[in-house]
Amino acid sequence: MKIGILSDSHGKTKRLAGAIELLVDRGAEAIVHCGDIGHADDVAVLGAAPVPTYAVAGNMDHKIARLEAAAEAAGVQFSGEVVEVPIGADQFLVATHGNDQAVLAELIGSEQFPYVCHGHTHRARDERIGPVRVINPGALHHYKAPHRPVAALLDTLSDTLEVINVPK
Repeated sequence: MKIGILSDSHGKTKRLAGAIELLVDRGAEAIVHCGDIGHADDVAVLGAAPVPTYAVAGNMDHKIARLEAAAEAAGVQFSGEVVEVPIGADQFLVATHGNDQAVLAELIGSEQFPYVCHGHTHRARDERIGPVRVINPGALHHYKAPHRPVAALLDTLSDTLEVINVPK
């Protein structure tokens, strides 16, 4: 399964829409946003994707009730802290924002999920910790490493990760 992974769009609606389009064009069968979405308009953009979408709130997402209502209206599976994405064979990718280090450490340490995705740091990460692959796709706004807006495309069948440059 191919999963598009995004994070830290911080209300950059056009950039978010462009990233989703790039991911879907490259075969993404689901989209997951790892938090710091911005506002309800951005949740609607996620919901307009032609594939299932999942999102978690980030530490900068202050109007959670509005995001939840927008997610429900748009058909986005949304959680304030952790969201599970089915990847087949009774397995799940799990996403959290990453600002709560205890939650992130627990998800990784449980070894229950083959993939744990997070955002928050605005730095891309692809690391194996035991049997768990920990992925941060980088950021769509206020990016640090790499120093450009990026998203990621994970292929769970081949276990490969492609970092995709997103136009500003």
